[in-house]
Amino acid sequence: MSLFIGIDSGTQSVKAVVVDLDTNTVVAEARAPHKLIDGLPVGHMEQHPHDWTAALDAVLSDVAGKIDGSRVRGIGVSGQQHGFVPLDENGDVIRPAKLWCDTSTTEECAIITKKLGGEKAAIRKTGNLILPGFTAPKILWLKRNEPANFKKLRHVLLPHDYLNFFLTGNYFMEFGDASGTALMDVRKRTWSKDVIKAIDPKLADWLPPISQSHEAAGVLRPELAERYGFTGEVVVSAGGGDNMMGAIGTGNVSPGVVTASFGTSGTIYAFASKPVIDPQGEIAAFCSSTGGWLPLLCTMNVTTVTEQIRALFGQDHLALNAAVSAAPAGAGGLVCLPYLAGERTPNVPAGSGVLLGLTQKTFNSGYIARAAMEGVTMGMNYGLRRLAALGVKAKEIRVTGGGAKSSVWRQIMADVFGVPVVAMMEDEGAALGGALQAAWCVALREGKKKTKLSDLTKKVVAVNEATRTQPIKANVAKYRELQALQDQLSLALRPVFPAQRKLA
Repeated sequence: MSLFIGIDSGTQSVKAVVVDLDTNTVVAEARAPHKLIDGLPVGHMEQHPHDWTAALDAVLSDVAGKIDGSRVRGIGVSGQQHGFVPLDENGDVIRPAKLWCDTSTTEECAIITKKLGGEKAAIRKTGNLILPGFTAPKILWLKRNEPANFKKLRHVLLPHDYLNFFLTGNYFMEFGDASGTALMDVRKRTWSKDVIKAIDPKLADWLPPISQSHEAAGVLRPELAERYGFTGEVVVSAGGGDNMMGAIGTGNVSPGVVTASFGTSGTIYAFASKPVIDPQGEIAAFCSSTGGWLPLLCTMNVTTVTEQIRALFGQDHLALNAAVSAAPAGAGGLVCLPYLAGERTPNVPAGSGVLLGLTQKTFNSGYIARAAMEGVTMGMNYGLRRLAALGVKAKEIRVTGGGAKSSVWRQIMADVFGVPVVAMMEDEGAALGGALQAAWCVALREGKKKTKLSDLTKKVVAVNEATRTQPIKANVAKYRELQALQDQLSLALRPVFPAQRKLA
Protein backbone atom coordinates (compact mmCIF):
# COMPACT_ATOMS: atom_id res chain seq x y z
CA MET A 1 0.00 0.00 0.00
CA SER A 2 2.61 2.54 -1.13
CA LEU A 3 2.50 5.93 -2.81
CA PHE A 4 5.58 7.79 -4.05
CA ILE A 5 5.71 11.45 -5.02
CA GLY A 6 7.92 12.72 -7.81
CA ILE A 7 8.78 16.43 -8.04
CA ASP A 8 10.22 18.23 -11.06
CA SER A 9 11.35 21.82 -10.53
CA GLY A 10 12.05 23.40 -13.91
CA THR A 11 12.67 26.88 -15.25
CA GLN A 12 8.98 27.69 -15.58
CA SER A 13 7.19 25.64 -12.92
CA VAL A 14 7.25 22.87 -10.34
CA LYS A 15 5.32 19.69 -11.17
CA ALA A 16 4.33 16.78 -8.95
CA VAL A 17 3.09 13.29 -9.78
CA VAL A 18 1.98 10.59 -7.35
CA VAL A 19 2.66 6.97 -8.34
CA ASP A 20 0.70 4.10 -6.82
CA LEU A 21 2.96 1.05 -6.95
CA ASP A 22 0.04 -1.26 -6.16
CA THR A 23 -1.57 -0.36 -9.49
CA ASN A 24 1.57 0.98 -11.27
CA THR A 25 -0.30 4.14 -12.24
CA VAL A 26 -0.09 7.89 -11.71
CA VAL A 27 -2.98 8.77 -9.40
CA ALA A 28 -2.52 12.51 -8.86
CA GLU A 29 -0.72 15.46 -10.45
CA ALA A 30 -0.20 19.15 -9.72
CA ARG A 31 1.66 22.13 -11.13
CA ALA A 32 2.62 25.59 -9.80
CA PRO A 33 4.36 28.28 -11.89
CA HIS A 34 7.30 30.49 -11.04
CA LYS A 35 9.12 33.14 -13.05
CA LEU A 36 12.54 34.36 -14.09
CA ILE A 37 13.75 37.63 -12.59
CA ASP A 38 12.99 40.41 -15.09
CA GLY A 39 15.21 43.28 -16.13
CA LEU A 40 18.62 41.60 -15.93
CA PRO A 41 21.39 42.37 -18.47
CA VAL A 42 21.64 40.25 -21.61
CA GLY A 43 23.03 36.81 -20.77
CA HIS A 44 22.00 36.91 -17.10
CA MET A 45 19.25 34.42 -16.17
CA GLU A 46 18.31 34.14 -12.50
CA GLN A 47 15.55 32.94 -10.16
CA HIS A 48 15.09 33.15 -6.43
CA PRO A 49 15.19 29.73 -4.73
CA HIS A 50 12.39 30.87 -2.41
CA ASP A 51 10.10 30.87 -5.45
CA TRP A 52 10.94 27.19 -6.01
CA THR A 53 10.16 26.23 -2.42
CA ALA A 54 6.89 28.19 -2.53
CA ALA A 55 5.89 26.32 -5.69
CA LEU A 56 7.06 23.02 -4.18
CA ASP A 57 4.91 23.65 -1.10
CA ALA A 58 1.95 24.45 -3.36
CA VAL A 59 2.15 21.22 -5.40
CA LEU A 60 2.71 19.03 -2.34
CA SER A 61 -0.29 20.62 -0.65
CA ASP A 62 -2.32 20.10 -3.81
CA VAL A 63 -1.55 16.40 -4.30
CA ALA A 64 -1.83 15.76 -0.55
CA GLY A 65 -5.47 16.75 -0.80
CA LYS A 66 -6.08 14.13 -3.49
CA ILE A 67 -4.54 11.05 -1.83
CA ASP A 68 -4.38 9.12 1.42
CA GLY A 69 -1.38 10.73 3.11
CA SER A 70 -0.78 7.71 5.33
CA ARG A 71 0.28 5.74 2.22
CA VAL A 72 3.07 8.13 1.17
CA ARG A 73 6.44 6.39 1.61
CA GLY A 74 8.88 8.53 -0.33
CA ILE A 75 9.57 11.70 -2.33
CA GLY A 76 12.08 12.08 -5.16
CA VAL A 77 13.09 15.50 -6.50
CA SER A 78 14.23 16.42 -10.00
CA GLY A 79 15.59 19.89 -10.67
CA GLN A 80 17.00 22.04 -13.45
CA GLN A 81 20.71 21.29 -13.69
CA HIS A 82 23.74 23.53 -13.13
CA GLY A 83 22.09 26.35 -11.16
CA PHE A 84 24.23 27.86 -8.40
CA VAL A 85 22.44 28.23 -5.05
CA PRO A 86 24.76 30.11 -2.64
CA LEU A 87 23.99 29.69 1.07
CA ASP A 88 25.52 31.32 4.14
CA GLU A 89 26.53 29.57 7.36
CA ASN A 90 22.89 29.48 8.51
CA GLY A 91 21.65 27.94 5.28
CA ASP A 92 20.04 31.18 4.12
CA VAL A 93 20.12 32.13 0.42
CA ILE A 94 22.69 34.85 -0.20
CA ARG A 95 21.49 35.98 -3.64
CA PRO A 96 19.29 34.66 -6.46
CA ALA A 97 20.49 31.52 -8.24
CA LYS A 98 22.24 31.84 -11.58
CA LEU A 99 20.63 29.25 -13.88
CA TRP A 100 21.71 26.74 -16.51
CA CYS A 101 20.76 29.21 -19.26
CA ASP A 102 22.90 32.03 -17.82
CA THR A 103 25.73 32.81 -20.28
CA SER A 104 27.32 35.70 -18.38
CA THR A 105 30.32 33.65 -17.23
CA THR A 106 32.41 33.35 -20.41
CA GLU A 107 35.34 35.21 -18.81
CA GLU A 108 35.27 32.90 -15.79
CA CYS A 109 35.23 29.86 -18.07
CA ALA A 110 38.36 31.16 -19.82
CA ILE A 111 40.09 31.81 -16.48
CA ILE A 112 39.37 28.34 -15.09
CA THR A 113 40.29 26.65 -18.37
CA LYS A 114 43.60 28.51 -18.51
CA LYS A 115 44.43 27.54 -14.91
CA LEU A 116 43.69 23.90 -15.74
CA GLY A 117 46.11 24.04 -18.67
CA GLY A 118 43.72 24.48 -21.60
CA GLU A 119 40.68 22.71 -23.01
CA LYS A 120 42.34 19.32 -23.51
CA ALA A 121 43.64 19.42 -19.95
CA ALA A 122 40.16 20.33 -18.67
CA ILE A 123 38.66 17.30 -20.42
CA ARG A 124 41.47 15.12 -19.12
CA LYS A 125 40.98 16.31 -15.54
CA THR A 126 37.18 16.48 -15.39
CA GLY A 127 35.77 14.74 -18.48
CA ASN A 128 34.15 17.99 -19.65
CA LEU A 129 34.93 21.44 -20.94
CA ILE A 130 34.31 24.39 -18.62
CA LEU A 131 31.18 25.90 -20.18
CA PRO A 132 29.06 28.94 -19.21
CA GLY A 133 26.04 26.81 -18.37
CA PHE A 134 27.90 24.80 -15.72
CA THR A 135 28.08 25.67 -12.03
CA ALA A 136 31.84 26.12 -11.55
CA PRO A 137 32.20 29.41 -13.50
CA LYS A 138 29.16 30.82 -11.70
CA ILE A 139 30.98 30.42 -8.38
CA LEU A 140 34.03 32.23 -9.74
CA TRP A 141 31.70 34.91 -11.16
CA LEU A 142 30.37 35.53 -7.64
CA LYS A 143 33.92 35.83 -6.31
CA ARG A 144 34.95 38.30 -9.02
CA ASN A 145 31.76 40.36 -9.26
CA GLU A 146 30.18 40.23 -5.80
CA PRO A 147 33.01 39.78 -3.30
CA ALA A 148 30.82 40.75 -0.33
CA ASN A 149 28.40 37.93 -1.18
CA PHE A 150 31.24 35.53 -1.83
CA LYS A 151 32.62 36.29 1.62
CA LYS A 152 29.34 34.98 3.11
CA LEU A 153 29.41 31.73 1.09
CA ARG A 154 29.56 28.55 3.19
CA HIS A 155 27.41 26.04 1.27
CA VAL A 156 27.04 25.36 -2.47
CA LEU A 157 23.96 23.51 -3.64
CA LEU A 158 22.24 22.83 -6.95
CA PRO A 159 18.53 23.59 -7.43
CA HIS A 160 17.29 20.08 -6.65
CA ASP A 161 19.69 19.87 -3.71
CA TYR A 162 18.18 23.07 -2.31
CA LEU A 163 14.69 21.55 -2.50
CA ASN A 164 16.02 18.45 -0.72
CA PHE A 165 17.50 20.81 1.90
CA PHE A 166 14.09 22.45 2.29
CA LEU A 167 12.43 19.06 2.73
CA THR A 168 15.02 17.43 5.03
CA GLY A 169 17.33 20.10 6.45
CA ASN A 170 20.35 18.17 5.10
CA TYR A 171 23.14 19.34 2.76
CA PHE A 172 23.37 16.54 0.21
CA MET A 173 24.54 15.99 -3.37
CA GLU A 174 24.55 12.87 -5.56
CA PHE A 175 26.67 11.75 -8.53
CA GLY A 176 24.24 12.60 -11.36
CA ASP A 177 23.52 16.27 -10.73
CA ALA A 178 27.01 16.84 -9.30
CA SER A 179 28.54 15.72 -12.60
CA GLY A 180 26.98 18.77 -14.26
CA THR A 181 28.86 21.28 -12.12
CA ALA A 182 32.26 21.00 -13.91
CA LEU A 183 33.65 20.65 -10.38
CA MET A 184 33.83 16.87 -10.61
CA ASP A 185 36.05 14.25 -12.20
CA VAL A 186 33.26 12.20 -13.76
CA ARG A 187 35.49 9.17 -14.35
CA LYS A 188 36.34 8.82 -10.65
CA ARG A 189 33.11 10.42 -9.38
CA THR A 190 35.02 12.68 -6.98
CA TRP A 191 35.37 16.44 -6.63
CA SER A 192 38.21 17.77 -8.78
CA LYS A 193 40.91 19.32 -6.61
CA ASP A 194 42.28 21.11 -9.68
CA VAL A 195 39.03 22.91 -10.49
CA ILE A 196 38.43 23.79 -6.84
CA LYS A 197 41.95 25.24 -6.60
CA ALA A 198 41.34 27.25 -9.80
CA ILE A 199 38.30 28.90 -8.18
CA ASP A 200 39.19 29.09 -4.46
CA PRO A 201 40.76 26.46 -2.17
CA LYS A 202 38.11 27.19 0.50
CA LEU A 203 35.46 25.86 -1.88
CA ALA A 204 36.42 22.30 -0.87
CA ASP A 205 34.83 22.95 2.53
CA TRP A 206 31.64 24.39 1.04
CA LEU A 207 30.72 21.40 -1.14
CA PRO A 208 28.85 18.47 0.42
CA PRO A 209 30.28 14.97 0.01
CA ILE A 210 29.07 13.26 -3.18
CA SER A 211 26.75 10.36 -2.41
CA GLN A 212 25.52 7.33 -4.31
CA SER A 213 22.30 7.90 -6.25
CA HIS A 214 20.42 5.09 -4.48
CA GLU A 215 20.99 6.71 -1.07
CA ALA A 216 18.51 8.94 0.73
CA ALA A 217 18.99 12.67 1.19
CA GLY A 218 17.10 12.22 4.47
CA VAL A 219 13.54 12.02 5.74
CA LEU A 220 10.82 14.63 5.47
CA ARG A 221 10.94 17.16 8.31
CA PRO A 222 8.21 16.40 10.89
CA GLU A 223 6.61 19.83 10.58
CA LEU A 224 6.23 19.36 6.81
CA ALA A 225 4.88 15.83 7.19
CA GLU A 226 2.25 17.19 9.57
CA ARG A 227 1.47 20.07 7.20
CA TYR A 228 0.76 17.72 4.29
CA GLY A 229 -0.95 15.04 6.37
CA PHE A 230 1.71 12.39 5.81
CA THR A 231 2.14 9.90 8.65
CA GLY A 232 5.09 7.68 9.38
CA GLU A 233 8.59 8.14 7.96
CA VAL A 234 8.66 9.68 4.46
CA VAL A 235 12.02 9.14 2.79
CA VAL A 236 13.44 11.81 0.49
CA SER A 237 15.66 10.05 -2.07
CA ALA A 238 18.85 11.44 -3.57
CA GLY A 239 16.95 12.89 -6.53
CA GLY A 240 18.93 14.30 -9.43
CA GLY A 241 19.07 16.70 -12.34
CA ASP A 242 16.07 16.89 -14.64
CA ASN A 243 17.86 14.94 -17.36
CA MET A 244 18.93 12.20 -14.95
CA MET A 245 15.40 11.89 -13.60
CA GLY A 246 13.97 12.12 -17.11
CA ALA A 247 16.11 9.14 -18.05
CA ILE A 248 14.47 7.09 -15.28
CA GLY A 249 11.01 8.34 -16.24
CA THR A 250 11.48 7.20 -19.84
CA GLY A 251 12.96 3.82 -18.94
CA ASN A 252 16.42 4.93 -20.06
CA VAL A 253 18.27 2.96 -17.36
CA SER A 254 20.15 0.43 -19.50
CA PRO A 255 22.11 0.62 -22.79
CA GLY A 256 20.08 0.83 -25.99
CA VAL A 257 17.50 3.51 -25.17
CA VAL A 258 17.86 7.13 -26.33
CA THR A 259 15.70 9.93 -24.91
CA ALA A 260 15.14 13.38 -26.43
CA SER A 261 13.49 16.11 -24.38
CA PHE A 262 11.92 18.99 -26.32
CA GLY A 263 11.27 21.52 -23.57
CA THR A 264 12.56 25.02 -22.82
CA SER A 265 15.94 23.54 -23.61
CA GLY A 266 16.63 20.39 -25.60
CA THR A 267 18.51 17.32 -24.44
CA ILE A 268 19.38 13.97 -25.96
CA TYR A 269 20.95 11.32 -23.78
CA ALA A 270 21.52 7.60 -23.31
CA PHE A 271 22.55 5.33 -20.44
CA ALA A 272 26.12 4.00 -20.45
CA SER A 273 27.76 1.50 -18.12
CA LYS A 274 31.12 3.33 -18.35
CA PRO A 275 32.17 6.96 -18.90
CA VAL A 276 31.72 8.32 -22.44
CA ILE A 277 34.23 11.14 -22.82
CA ASP A 278 34.07 13.37 -25.90
CA PRO A 279 37.61 14.54 -26.80
CA GLN A 280 36.01 17.60 -28.42
CA GLY A 281 33.94 18.31 -25.32
CA GLU A 282 30.66 18.78 -27.19
CA ILE A 283 28.88 15.86 -25.51
CA ALA A 284 28.64 16.25 -21.74
CA ALA A 285 30.18 13.29 -19.90
CA PHE A 286 27.64 13.17 -17.09
CA CYS A 287 26.92 10.48 -14.53
CA SER A 288 23.41 9.08 -14.31
CA SER A 289 21.34 9.11 -11.13
CA THR A 290 21.11 5.33 -11.32
CA GLY A 291 24.74 4.29 -10.79
CA GLY A 292 25.97 4.58 -14.38
CA TRP A 293 26.79 7.38 -16.79
CA LEU A 294 24.65 9.55 -19.06
CA PRO A 295 26.40 11.04 -22.12
CA LEU A 296 24.27 14.03 -23.03
CA LEU A 297 23.80 16.77 -25.57
CA CYS A 298 22.12 20.00 -24.44
CA THR A 299 20.85 22.84 -26.60
CA MET A 300 19.47 25.98 -25.00
CA ASN A 301 16.82 26.93 -27.55
CA VAL A 302 13.80 24.72 -28.22
CA THR A 303 10.24 25.60 -27.17
CA THR A 304 11.39 29.08 -26.18
CA VAL A 305 11.91 29.67 -29.92
CA THR A 306 8.63 28.18 -31.12
CA GLU A 307 6.71 29.94 -28.33
CA GLN A 308 8.14 33.31 -29.33
CA ILE A 309 7.22 32.64 -32.96
CA ARG A 310 3.71 31.65 -31.84
CA ALA A 311 3.36 34.83 -29.79
CA LEU A 312 4.73 36.95 -32.63
CA PHE A 313 1.97 35.80 -34.97
CA GLY A 314 -0.74 35.69 -32.28
CA GLN A 315 -1.38 31.95 -32.71
CA ASP A 316 -2.53 29.31 -30.27
CA HIS A 317 -0.84 25.91 -30.40
CA LEU A 318 -3.39 24.46 -32.83
CA ALA A 319 -2.90 27.39 -35.21
CA LEU A 320 0.88 27.10 -34.97
CA ASN A 321 0.82 23.40 -35.81
CA ALA A 322 -1.61 24.03 -38.69
CA ALA A 323 0.66 26.73 -40.11
CA VAL A 324 3.70 24.45 -39.88
CA SER A 325 1.79 21.57 -41.50
CA ALA A 326 0.77 23.77 -44.42
CA ALA A 327 4.40 24.67 -45.21
CA PRO A 328 6.55 22.11 -47.05
CA ALA A 329 9.34 20.10 -45.45
CA GLY A 330 12.44 22.25 -45.57
CA ALA A 331 10.39 25.49 -45.46
CA GLY A 332 11.34 26.36 -49.00
CA GLY A 333 15.03 26.56 -48.07
CA LEU A 334 14.43 28.96 -45.17
CA VAL A 335 16.98 28.11 -42.48
CA CYS A 336 16.67 29.20 -38.86
CA LEU A 337 19.72 29.41 -36.62
CA PRO A 338 17.81 29.42 -33.30
CA TYR A 339 20.41 30.91 -30.94
CA LEU A 340 18.01 33.32 -29.20
CA ALA A 341 19.74 32.72 -25.84
CA GLY A 342 23.20 32.02 -27.20
CA GLU A 343 23.94 28.32 -27.50
CA ARG A 344 25.65 25.56 -25.56
CA THR A 345 25.98 22.83 -28.22
CA PRO A 346 27.67 23.98 -30.31
CA ASN A 347 29.29 26.30 -27.75
CA VAL A 348 28.23 29.73 -29.05
CA PRO A 349 27.37 31.74 -25.90
CA ALA A 350 27.32 35.05 -27.81
CA GLY A 351 25.13 33.67 -30.60
CA SER A 352 21.86 35.18 -31.77
CA GLY A 353 19.00 34.05 -33.97
CA VAL A 354 19.30 34.13 -37.76
CA LEU A 355 16.86 33.53 -40.63
CA LEU A 356 18.55 32.77 -43.96
CA GLY A 357 16.46 32.46 -47.10
CA LEU A 358 13.73 35.05 -46.64
CA THR A 359 12.00 35.63 -49.98
CA GLN A 360 8.59 36.83 -51.04
CA LYS A 361 7.51 33.18 -50.84
CA THR A 362 8.96 32.33 -47.42
CA PHE A 363 8.25 35.63 -45.65
CA ASN A 364 5.06 34.43 -43.95
CA SER A 365 4.05 32.88 -40.64
CA GLY A 366 3.85 29.26 -41.85
CA TYR A 367 7.29 29.13 -43.44
CA ILE A 368 8.94 31.03 -40.58
CA ALA A 369 7.26 28.83 -37.94
CA ARG A 370 8.28 25.66 -39.78
CA ALA A 371 11.86 26.91 -40.18
CA ALA A 372 12.00 27.58 -36.42
CA MET A 373 10.69 24.11 -35.58
CA GLU A 374 13.11 22.52 -38.04
CA GLY A 375 15.98 24.71 -36.86
CA VAL A 376 15.78 23.71 -33.20
CA THR A 377 15.41 20.04 -34.20
CA MET A 378 18.49 20.20 -36.42
CA GLY A 379 20.27 21.89 -33.54
CA MET A 380 19.57 18.79 -31.45
CA ASN A 381 20.55 16.53 -34.35
CA TYR A 382 23.97 18.20 -34.31
CA GLY A 383 24.53 16.48 -30.98
CA LEU A 384 22.82 13.21 -31.93
CA ARG A 385 25.34 12.81 -34.74
CA ARG A 386 28.15 13.50 -32.28
CA LEU A 387 26.77 10.84 -29.91
CA ALA A 388 26.75 8.38 -32.82
CA ALA A 389 30.39 9.18 -33.53
CA LEU A 390 31.17 8.27 -29.91
CA GLY A 391 29.44 4.92 -30.31
CA VAL A 392 26.01 5.80 -28.91
CA LYS A 393 23.64 5.08 -31.80
CA ALA A 394 19.86 5.36 -31.80
CA LYS A 395 17.46 2.86 -33.38
CA GLU A 396 14.49 4.62 -31.81
CA ILE A 397 14.13 7.82 -29.81
CA ARG A 398 11.72 8.33 -26.93
CA VAL A 399 10.59 11.95 -26.95
CA THR A 400 9.24 14.04 -24.08
CA GLY A 401 8.45 17.67 -23.36
CA GLY A 402 6.09 20.16 -24.96
CA GLY A 403 7.40 19.53 -28.47
CA ALA A 404 6.57 15.83 -28.23
CA LYS A 405 2.85 16.64 -28.00
CA SER A 406 2.78 17.98 -31.57
CA SER A 407 2.24 15.39 -34.32
CA VAL A 408 3.76 17.64 -36.98
CA TRP A 409 6.81 18.23 -34.80
CA ARG A 410 7.18 14.49 -34.16
CA GLN A 411 7.27 13.97 -37.94
CA ILE A 412 9.98 16.63 -38.25
CA MET A 413 11.93 14.88 -35.46
CA ALA A 414 11.70 11.50 -37.21
CA ASP A 415 12.74 13.01 -40.55
CA VAL A 416 15.65 15.03 -39.11
CA PHE A 417 16.91 12.21 -36.87
CA GLY A 418 16.29 9.53 -39.50
CA VAL A 419 14.88 7.04 -36.97
CA PRO A 420 11.40 6.39 -35.51
CA VAL A 421 10.29 8.55 -32.59
CA VAL A 422 7.64 7.76 -29.99
CA ALA A 423 6.19 9.78 -27.09
CA MET A 424 5.53 8.53 -23.59
CA MET A 425 2.24 7.69 -21.90
CA GLU A 426 3.28 9.89 -18.95
CA ASP A 427 4.91 13.03 -20.31
CA GLU A 428 6.15 14.34 -16.93
CA GLY A 429 9.15 12.04 -17.25
CA ALA A 430 11.40 13.83 -14.76
CA ALA A 431 8.74 13.87 -12.04
CA LEU A 432 7.90 10.23 -12.75
CA GLY A 433 11.60 9.41 -12.53
CA GLY A 434 11.77 11.08 -9.13
CA ALA A 435 8.91 8.94 -7.83
CA LEU A 436 10.51 5.73 -9.15
CA GLN A 437 13.91 6.60 -7.71
CA ALA A 438 12.23 7.20 -4.34
CA ALA A 439 10.58 3.77 -4.55
CA TRP A 440 13.96 2.18 -5.37
CA CYS A 441 15.61 4.00 -2.46
CA VAL A 442 12.94 2.87 0.01
CA ALA A 443 13.12 -0.74 -1.17
CA LEU A 444 16.88 -0.83 -0.65
CA ARG A 445 16.55 0.81 2.79
CA GLU A 446 14.10 -1.93 3.73
CA GLY A 447 16.66 -4.59 2.89
CA LYS A 448 15.29 -5.60 -0.52
CA LYS A 449 18.81 -5.70 -1.95
CA LYS A 450 17.84 -7.42 -5.19
CA THR A 451 15.50 -4.61 -6.23
CA LYS A 452 16.63 -3.08 -9.52
CA LEU A 453 15.47 0.28 -10.78
CA SER A 454 14.78 -1.36 -14.14
CA ASP A 455 12.24 -3.64 -12.39
CA LEU A 456 10.26 -0.53 -11.42
CA THR A 457 10.57 1.24 -14.79
CA LYS A 458 9.35 -1.87 -16.65
CA LYS A 459 6.20 -1.87 -14.51
CA VAL A 460 5.37 1.83 -14.72
CA VAL A 461 7.04 3.42 -17.77
CA ALA A 462 5.28 2.95 -21.12
CA VAL A 463 5.49 4.45 -24.60
CA ASN A 464 2.38 5.70 -26.37
CA GLU A 465 2.31 3.58 -29.52
CA ALA A 466 -0.34 5.86 -31.05
CA THR A 467 2.37 8.53 -31.34
CA ARG A 468 5.01 6.36 -33.04
CA THR A 469 6.24 8.23 -36.12
CA GLN A 470 8.34 6.77 -38.94
CA PRO A 471 10.75 8.91 -40.99
CA ILE A 472 9.78 9.79 -44.56
CA LYS A 473 12.66 8.89 -46.85
CA ALA A 474 12.44 11.93 -49.13
CA ASN A 475 12.31 14.30 -46.14
CA VAL A 476 15.30 12.60 -44.50
CA ALA A 477 17.40 13.40 -47.59
CA LYS A 478 16.17 17.01 -47.69
CA TYR A 479 16.99 17.60 -44.03
CA ARG A 480 20.50 16.23 -44.48
CA GLU A 481 21.12 19.00 -47.01
CA LEU A 482 19.56 21.61 -44.73
CA GLN A 483 21.59 20.30 -41.78
CA ALA A 484 24.80 20.84 -43.71
CA LEU A 485 23.67 24.37 -44.56
CA GLN A 486 22.77 25.15 -40.94
CA ASP A 487 26.13 23.81 -39.72
CA GLN A 488 27.96 25.92 -42.32
CA LEU A 489 25.98 29.03 -41.35
CA SER A 490 26.75 28.50 -37.66
CA LEU A 491 30.48 28.15 -38.29
CA ALA A 492 30.59 31.19 -40.57
CA LEU A 493 28.85 33.48 -38.08
CA ARG A 494 30.59 32.51 -34.84
CA PRO A 495 33.35 35.15 -35.26
CA VAL A 496 30.65 37.79 -35.91
CA PHE A 497 28.38 37.13 -32.95
CA PRO A 498 30.48 38.76 -30.15
CA ALA A 499 30.64 42.07 -32.02
CA GLN A 500 26.90 41.91 -32.72
CA ARG A 501 26.13 41.24 -29.05
CA LYS A 502 28.01 44.40 -28.00
CA LEU A 503 25.52 46.38 -30.06
CA ALA A 504 22.49 44.69 -28.45
